[in-house]
Amino acid sequence: MLFNSIDFALFLPVVFILYWLLNNQDLKFQNLLIVLASYIFYSFWDWKFLSLIVFSTLVDYIIARTLETQSNSTSRKSLLWISILVNIGFLGVFKYYNFFVENFVSAFTLMGKSLDIATLKIILPVGISFYTFQTLSYTIDVYKYKLKPTKDFIAFSAFVCFFPQLVAGPIERATNLLPQFLKKRKFNYSLAVSGLRQILWGLFKKIVIADNCAELANIIFNNSSDYSGSTLVLGALFFTFQIYGDFSGYSDIAIGTSKLFGFDLMKNFNYPYFSRDIAEFWRRWHISLSTWFRDYVYIPLGGSRGSTAIKVRNIFIIFLVSGFWHGANWTFVAWGALNALYFLPLLLTKRNRVSLGTIAEGKILPSVRDLLGMAITFSLTVFAWIFFRAENIHHAYLYIKGIFSETLFTYPVFHKDDTLKSIVLLVFGFLVIEWIGRNDNFAIEKFGENWHKAFRWLFYLVLIFLLFYFAGEQQAFIYFQF
Repeated sequence: MLFNSIDFALFLPVVFILYWLLNNQDLKFQNLLIVLASYIFYSFWDWKFLSLIVFSTLVDYIIARTLETQSNSTSRKSLLWISILVNIGFLGVFKYYNFFVENFVSAFTLMGKSLDIATLKIILPVGISFYTFQTLSYTIDVYKYKLKPTKDFIAFSAFVCFFPQLVAGPIERATNLLPQFLKKRKFNYSLAVSGLRQILWGLFKKIVIADNCAELANIIFNNSSDYSGSTLVLGALFFTFQIYGDFSGYSDIAIGTSKLFGFDLMKNFNYPYFSRDIAEFWRRWHISLSTWFRDYVYIPLGGSRGSTAIKVRNIFIIFLVSGFWHGANWTFVAWGALNALYFLPLLLTKRNRVSLGTIAEGKILPSVRDLLGMAITFSLTVFAWIFFRAENIHHAYLYIKGIFSETLFTYPVFHKDDTLKSIVLLVFGFLVIEWIGRNDNFAIEKFGENWHKAFRWLFYLVLIFLLFYFAGEQQAFIYFQF
């Protein structure tokens, strides 16, 4: 079920009403409703894959409960490895098996050997990369004595399958979300209003910004050989705003929807395109994933401690794994490697934690230095996104080659000129609002709070009008494929 669908527009109020009608009942009834609603939500995509969620839930629940009774280190490690192998095994089979088989066969073909290994005709279960990481982190935290396992299976099931963030995050930690299922929730009017406002902004990002940028980006990327270097730059820029509006829009809707039910999810995006260096960008982009890899991969490897060689190794591991997490394609590996190269100079010169605060805090405009850092970081990010969007490495090579041609400094020629101008204006207005609200959890959290109520409501009505005016063919969220 898509957030930007009629189905969800009907589903959400029904679940919301039933949920709060059960508020005076035992807490288990509310949690059970969430589990059932989440399974229905997921079943709109494919009910057969619900068995994977249920199995993953059972495995990690039982392993965590068993870990609590075990003091023998060998037994505890064995239990942890069972959880890791089950969860990563799911990803390996559904997401990476065909990739490894095809590349294995190709490698032997290059050496003159012919292999006949069958690939699997399977589809990738939506959200599998998200909920497997969520359950896996729970088991790891229990193993490390950071968290006591819960005996409440219904609450744990609700934590695993909570429908707002089930298929595309944020990837929640049990230390934050699970305790919220174990205590009574009270309806909070202010929190609910904030949630509706965040949902509205998320829908605006997705439908108005991302989907319209996607239309132009797809035309240019899918026909890249037909366009000048300057137009190809436009294509990369449109994809840059498409992926941000699409993914951060999903996160806003997920967080806002959670607020309606009295839950507080972690912030997943923090205005990443206003970053002054790549290190700051990765502290602000897909925060739930980057902190997951930091805590469960990077730090256990030694982090930034040790020799220069170890630091370099760890950075490349973390970025390559992050890239490969996104998909079974060498383009994602290249994207990760490129970001590792961007990050290394900052780490080696110990300047990776220089830009920690909000850019131009308390000011209307950034300084020249901040503006320059922001422009360089944004340009590097746009270039890296080409690999992320390209169909394969060869396509990325041709696209980049097309950019750095004699046509780079020509006027961009695009057959949808009127659409181009309107989208550029929308993106500009979007960036202005994001800049004004960069200190807040989401851009319109406090936007216009000092205005007269009539003007504030007029602003919301304009956003709603734009949602309907620019709504085209319904498009799935990009990160559903991961």
